[in-house]
Amino acid sequence: MTGRYRLLLENVQQLVLVCGRGEEYLLREGCASLALLRDASLVVGLDGCIKAVGQADAIHNQFSGATFESVIDCSGKCVLPGLVDAHTHPVWAGDRVHEFAMKLAGASYMEIHQAGGGIHFTVEHTRKATEEELFNTFKQRLERMQRAGSTLVECKSGYGLNLETELKMLRVIERAKQSMDIGISSTYCGAHSVPKGKTAAEATADIINNHLPKLKELQLSGEMHVNNIDVFCEKGVFDLESTRRILQAGKDIGLQINFHGDELHPMKSAELGAELGARAISHLEEVSDEGITAMARAKCAAVLLPTTAYMLRLKQPPARKMLEEGVIVALGSDFNPNAYCFSMPLVMHLACVNMRMSMNEALAAATINAAYALGKSDTHGSIEIGKQGDLLVINSSRWEHLLYQFGGQEALIDYVIVKGKVIYQNERCGTRSSY
Repeated sequence: MTGRYRLLLENVQQLVLVCGRGEEYLLREGCASLALLRDASLVVGLDGCIKAVGQADAIHNQFSGATFESVIDCSGKCVLPGLVDAHTHPVWAGDRVHEFAMKLAGASYMEIHQAGGGIHFTVEHTRKATEEELFNTFKQRLERMQRAGSTLVECKSGYGLNLETELKMLRVIERAKQSMDIGISSTYCGAHSVPKGKTAAEATADIINNHLPKLKELQLSGEMHVNNIDVFCEKGVFDLESTRRILQAGKDIGLQINFHGDELHPMKSAELGAELGARAISHLEEVSDEGITAMARAKCAAVLLPTTAYMLRLKQPPARKMLEEGVIVALGSDFNPNAYCFSMPLVMHLACVNMRMSMNEALAAATINAAYALGKSDTHGSIEIGKQGDLLVINSSRWEHLLYQFGGQEALIDYVIVKGKVIYQNERCGTRSSY
């Protein structure tokens, strides 16, 4: 085959496809044996999509007459799909390091929240920050996520709670979408908390009557492209009926439902999400048995957040029960001022140890299933012909080292690749060849 291509990864010791037959997601049975090739190569075209995957000798012969913008010899290394972080809050000002001591002393999440800390502390600082300040810190956080292997990240607003600041946050996310080499799924999360001076009913009415119509206007004009709607459905925040109204209003303007549920108290959020056709629900530490059954039936993904359960010393989400009952399990870092974690490899490690997931299940949850939770598993989350060439090259003969090593897993990552373009290269790696 002749022609010019963007990238050739050759002589890969382990090429972890994750999926090999176009699956939208993997359930427990599908995770038992992930699709994997040994001594393999792959080709990414100039359009950023994967053109060929197969045994190294076959790819070499097939593309003997082709030229490549970049060639990486992956002898002794593993290649995996780029990781997908299905839940983050990365746009904000003002850290909450002082609250860590309060948590260690025994203060609960809601006690800190009610004392004016938590979300309200961050809202105050985010409202004061300029758009440029927010963008600069957001960009730095995304770059750290990239270095840890994330190539597609869900990014929420939610630290404004008024229309002006929510739109400021969404503009910052839109700017990153347009200017950075990383995939972003943006989420309007104006119902992250009840603003000071408002009741939940008043906040709900403001979102439905003012925020969402403005968002629809900006979407139609092409100024903004928001993918998801989120609500913090929780006791003392937005109750089930308010959550239903906001989510339905968001769905009516074309947003995917992807919301916080059943975290601190059993709220029947899972049942509501299944009823409304939610794409995903996050947290679920307090999910009911009936909710698990409903999510499995509705093919609604569970985005589990092991960093949050760890930081807040919460009960772990029932990952094993969900997997055994046929729920699509995904993972997210929940990066935010309360759970300051950029690393999906660390998230996968915690999922294995604290939630008793297997390494295969954790990898599927951080790739194809996380992509499904964002409505993007047709283009992301596995290494298959036609999908976007988002890839990791790790300096190990077995892919499991990315999860097995506890802390510092980023040092294993030699290359992070988005659309066939190297966006991060470990300093130990030499100059790449081209021919």
